[in-house]
Amino acid sequence: MKDTINIAEASRQRILENLSSAVLLFDRSLRLQYMNPAAEMLFEVSFRHMLGHTAEALIQCPEGVTRESLEQALTTGHHFTERELSLPLPDGKRATVDCTVIPLTDGDSDRGLLIEIQQIDRQLRISREEQLLSQHQAAQELIRGLAHEIKNPLGGLRGAAQLLEQELGDPALCEYTQIIINEADRLKNLVNQMLGPDRLPNLREVNIHTLLERVRNLVLAESGERIEIIRDYDPSIPDLYVDSDRIIQALLNILRNAAREIGEEPNGRIVLQTRILRQFTIGNRRHRLVAQIGIEDNGRGIPETIREKLFYPMVTASEDGVGLGLTIAQSLINQHGGLVECTSEPGKTLFSVLLPVENPNAAN
Repeated sequence: MKDTINIAEASRQRILENLSSAVLLFDRSLRLQYMNPAAEMLFEVSFRHMLGHTAEALIQCPEGVTRESLEQALTTGHHFTERELSLPLPDGKRATVDCTVIPLTDGDSDRGLLIEIQQIDRQLRISREEQLLSQHQAAQELIRGLAHEIKNPLGGLRGAAQLLEQELGDPALCEYTQIIINEADRLKNLVNQMLGPDRLPNLREVNIHTLLERVRNLVLAESGERIEIIRDYDPSIPDLYVDSDRIIQALLNILRNAAREIGEEPNGRIVLQTRILRQFTIGNRRHRLVAQIGIEDNGRGIPETIREKLFYPMVTASEDGVGLGLTIAQSLINQHGGLVECTSEPGKTLFSVLLPVENPNAAN
């Protein structure tokens, strides 16, 4: 019987140590008695160092898990779960987690709490990316349908205006037909911009920093000394297989947006950052290596009312914008199997451009 108990205890220990979710055990005084390796990795601290520390020393979530709520769980014996909590970590970052609190009530002397913390940032990010891709696909289908319905009447309108112009005897009246022709051409060009290029990308091996430098110089030339563009490049990023013109256009649209949002602020600053991500998922496809290009500005931020539909056509926070720059950027990056994401708050707006590193031709 004793051997059986020892085997069961060892099995439980192995299970706890191999769980991907963090598990912490606190006594009735809410002092730490055990944490598994996943918890050590999450909090970047050893169990031996934290043994005996209070629960609030580790879990600082005033919006969901407090000492009062933990003490209440101990008293009532009722477990509870808080979802999508923002958990502060030792490195200053935050993790989004689901937290389950389970009272242990084997006896008054053994009363304690088991807390399980499951990090869900990756699941939320994948869900958000799939939503972005679905939004973009729906927008493109809508644009294609509208383009067909708009371009055909525009062609007839333009042709009729040209015929009318030939019949007019008074040259002064031709001014009006030219207005019709010019406006028809403008609307046609607008629709073509929304549709994007009608040919496949011309993929070539290129250094992403060469493209970033070209974009940076263009925006600096346009804005003069009004803004500062800081570079934070990772030189270890390998060459990418991309259509240089399309990537330049996408990055230029995003960087111009950032420069516009900064406006005339005296301390306007944009940071261009590149990093390499390993075993990273874009949408539902996992890539061995992904290049991440960050474009961060310290402007006023994007209004909350349009953040969720930022990549839709004709959506803009700028008074002088037409709302196509980000839509086109998303389309051009999608053509390379990548994605553009955005997070924003006052004083910090970050656009992240994700591009797979592998050669798509070799992958096929």
